[in-house]
Amino acid sequence: SQGTTTLPTGSVLQVVSATLKSAVAISSNQTNTYVASGLTATITPSSTSSKILVSFTTNSGTNGDVNHNYMVLHRNTTEIGSATYVDSRTGAQAVVNTRGGTQLTYAGSVLDSPTTTSAITYKLKVKTSNTNAAYFNRSARDTNNAAYDGRSVSQITVMEVGA
Repeated sequence: SQGTTTLPTGSVLQVVSATLKSAVAISSNQTNTYVASGLTATITPSSTSSKILVSFTTNSGTNGDVNHNYMVLHRNTTEIGSATYVDSRTGAQAVVNTRGGTQLTYAGSVLDSPTTTSAITYKLKVKTSNTNAAYFNRSARDTNNAAYDGRSVSQITVMEVGA
């Protein structure tokens, strides 16, 4: 007879990863609404007691000190892992403000306890502080010249960790 193998607590049970290779410009006024950046991954936990470790790396920019990109992580429709909103200050996972020819790399992670065995979609979303664009995987200037303004990638990885 074969027995059931029990993995130790903290074992990685599954991994899902996605890479955003395209350059994205979110140029509508998103002052009150977060929109998808294109960085998303879906996982279906095998147990309600599992934890989900979400890690991501983004490359983002603005066109000088004209706006801020506020990035947040959502589990389905719920914002998770953000700083607390204080008075008029927006709480986020990351806040980006760069010169026109630069990109800022930001890496973050959240250990989530979703308590479900249904599929969960994790998305990195963004809103801007005004009508100016948020850029991902490119600078705002985005000069078509090999010596300037290269393109980059952003990634998200979700891992189910056994409890």
